[in-house]
Amino acid sequence: MSFPPKPPLLAAPVIVTGHANADFDCLAAIIAAGKLYPGATLIFPGSQEKNIRHFFIQSATYLFNFKNFKDIEPTSVHTLVLVDTRQRSRVPHIEPVFANTDLAIHCYDHHPDTDEDVAAALSVVKPWGSTTAILMERIMAEDLSLTTDEATILGLGIYEDTGSFTFASTTEHDLAAAAWLRARGMDVGVIADLMTRELSSDQITIMSQLIESAQTHDINGVEVVIAEATSDQYIGDFALLVHKFLDMENLRVLFAIGLMNDRVHLVARSRSPDVDVGRICASLGGGGHPYAASASIKNRTLTQVREELFGLLYSQVNPQILVRQLMSKPAVSIEETATMRRAEEIMTRYGLKALPVTAKGNRRCVGVIEHDIMDKAINHGLGDVPVAEYMIRDPAVVTAETDLYPVMEIILGRRQRLVPVVEDGRLSGVVTRTDLVNTLVKEPARIPESLLPERKRDRNIGGILRERLPKDILELLKKAGDLGREMGFAVYVVGGFVRDLLLKHPNYDVDLVVEGDGIAFAAAMAKAYGGRYKAHPKFKTAVIILPGDARVDVATARLEYYEYPAALPTVELSSIKMDLYRRDFTVNALAVHLLPDRFGELVDFFGAQRDIKERVLRVLHSLSFVEDPTRIVRAIRFSERFGFRIGGQTDRLIKNAVRHNFFHRLSGARVFHELRLILEEKNPLACLRRMQEYKLLAAVHPLLALTPARETVLMEVENVINWYRLLYIEPAPQNWLVYFLALCSGMDAEQFTVIAKRLNFSKRTAGEIASLRVQIRETAQGLFNWEYHKGPLSELYFLLEGLPIEGALFLMARNPREPLQKYVSQHLTSLRGKRVEVTGNDLKKLGVEPGPQYTGILRRILGAVIDGHAPCRSEQLEMARRLAAGQSIEPLLARKTTSERCVLPEPPETLAPAAAGEPGPPLVEASPGQHPAERDRGNGKTLHQKS
Repeated sequence: MSFPPKPPLLAAPVIVTGHANADFDCLAAIIAAGKLYPGATLIFPGSQEKNIRHFFIQSATYLFNFKNFKDIEPTSVHTLVLVDTRQRSRVPHIEPVFANTDLAIHCYDHHPDTDEDVAAALSVVKPWGSTTAILMERIMAEDLSLTTDEATILGLGIYEDTGSFTFASTTEHDLAAAAWLRARGMDVGVIADLMTRELSSDQITIMSQLIESAQTHDINGVEVVIAEATSDQYIGDFALLVHKFLDMENLRVLFAIGLMNDRVHLVARSRSPDVDVGRICASLGGGGHPYAASASIKNRTLTQVREELFGLLYSQVNPQILVRQLMSKPAVSIEETATMRRAEEIMTRYGLKALPVTAKGNRRCVGVIEHDIMDKAINHGLGDVPVAEYMIRDPAVVTAETDLYPVMEIILGRRQRLVPVVEDGRLSGVVTRTDLVNTLVKEPARIPESLLPERKRDRNIGGILRERLPKDILELLKKAGDLGREMGFAVYVVGGFVRDLLLKHPNYDVDLVVEGDGIAFAAAMAKAYGGRYKAHPKFKTAVIILPGDARVDVATARLEYYEYPAALPTVELSSIKMDLYRRDFTVNALAVHLLPDRFGELVDFFGAQRDIKERVLRVLHSLSFVEDPTRIVRAIRFSERFGFRIGGQTDRLIKNAVRHNFFHRLSGARVFHELRLILEEKNPLACLRRMQEYKLLAAVHPLLALTPARETVLMEVENVINWYRLLYIEPAPQNWLVYFLALCSGMDAEQFTVIAKRLNFSKRTAGEIASLRVQIRETAQGLFNWEYHKGPLSELYFLLEGLPIEGALFLMARNPREPLQKYVSQHLTSLRGKRVEVTGNDLKKLGVEPGPQYTGILRRILGAVIDGHAPCRSEQLEMARRLAAGQSIEPLLARKTTSERCVLPEPPETLAPAAAGEPGPPLVEASPGQHPAERDRGNGKTLHQKS
């Protein structure tokens, strides 16, 4: 098949465009610039707002010279006209033109200056309410003619960006431009229709979330409202909804955060000169002016954006904190001629993540060397290379009199771990990430109330605790609170315990977090209860073992730092908020105060209550699965257990972590631990299917991929285990082992050895499971032979007697033929309970010397009992006398109906569960020992409960 040749690219000497995700002011400004640059090609940058897209498609494309940039030859462009922005990062759709050496850039904008502004040959920047009004000044001066449609579109841009002239940013120039346009036919009716649109059902839902979640916070004397909304898909006109909300509630400062699909959208409005929303949104990668701004943020969660927003607000609204108040001095530094290995020694000694680099012989700061760069260099054999080779040159620096905001910009915005402080060009101190965090929280162990955005939403669930908890657990929590008050520590019960309490799922595994010395608290509580404790000083945790062996886990409030993906954490003292932030999902980041004066107060920093209500699972931060890939398996396990859906952003982060092979870096032991927890769930197959969807099973090892045949076996295992569970008989099987056998079905011995090695099984465990696989296979063959030869029931018993319960259940699932399942189920439900009434004492009275022959005699009698030949004690004693005297028992067997072979009482229908609450047959121990004809099949005493 041949394809027509592609049309040649168009030459466009002059192009006009604006910022990505355009609003009406941006679109109108592009059209206005087109009037000032006749013949220019207009490039629409795209918009996520449905109303603007529809307007552009239906109206603007037909009226003006708009083209798609992909149809233009980039090298032909010699003049670029940018409107409503000067930031290169906000015009990615025309990025190739910046490579042109002769490119002249003209800018028209009303936003404040930023460090990212392009160098322009012509720059017309004025702090007016709209960019369109700035361009209108020239149009009006030159008295250019406009059609009614043109006047209306230009007016629309002015009306939108001034909030119909209600924003504080509105100037007399915007009003004058609108008046001039009105005199030339601007249709205010069309503008009114476009500005006052009916809301869709999805938009009403988002608006309701904003109203419900809105909280007013006093940020250093300024009231700031923050509202949040979430949706798995993008909802158009989010800025319009924010504007409506602002007007409805007559707010002064509003920040609306919307998690939609896989990114976070921030729209901000301010009617206060104390809050420059443009500056704040610019720090988050967006832009705007002091009174209206926005940002679209990818690769960060809603929680991360909210936390960063509060940090920016705190620093920007109250910038009087100076660097000299928070810097560390004197600074630990290294000279540029020192080696990377020397840098490692210094960082290790002082526990640093970065070092300022100074010039040889003086204290002039010339760079910063970061720990991860140093570490990689040494791993690549570059330990003797000078630091100057790999340091960050020309780092951002500050003086002692700099306020907090630039430091926030450098550490949070530029991701520079350490900010050198210089005086007269010489290094005098440093500000580290830890210094910044400690300043924002005022002290490491407590975040000030002004920074706790969720404080007003706290609710007391003391009534729920009293209603849903057993008395002993409730008393334990109260005792912990009393002890915390005595020791001066804040104490919380946290995590899954709180989550399951709200979900009405019984969970009495108590995890306590102490703001203070967790180990000292554990010691005191163990003493109070007369128990004992085991401490783990490295992680600042302890386990209390109470009388009766009940366990309580105690942790010191901490923040975990991961040195590299899949590494174990390093622990530092911190606050309860920091401790909860390190957790995996929002629904697990809950805590309840236990101190007497606050007992039952729910602590929810990250919207867990909302996510529980909406039944959605979300990670707390975007690197969650990179730092600990086992959280992916936990996400699947929790979502299936609670019937939660995995949020859109969390889903994307999971796929990203799998795609980058972070799961491969996990040790086999950690992988197996999570896999075993999956297999112990009530519905493991659903979890395994989700793992298959995410390609996780293949990521563990390709041999574990969920093939159709293997899935069929797993379905049978599920049926068999459910059937056995409802029989209410002992012993209880290790369900995970049955499912694991199914997951390894179809593998030969060599392949299973590969899986055992990947999962880091001990030699003993690998050998036991391998032996069980062989035993199951041999037992299955024995059953087929027994069925074919129509052997007696006793042979069935002895075939299955040595097979652990897990092996028997898997045998039923692996061979779902109805006769075979009936044989195995008959053994499990009735034959396994058979016993003889003759004992070893009886044999001793008969003169039999103790020894192995006891086993042989008793097993022969047991076989006769099972086959119905010796139902009472007297007949069994008679058999014992003959066997003890070395006589044949065939005459005794002949007195019975020996022609009756393999007559099985009808067991429950194959895999049909017993009625709920209906007990199964009583379990009576069979006599111990091994059938003489049986081969040694291995007893699995360590791994399995012997039947």
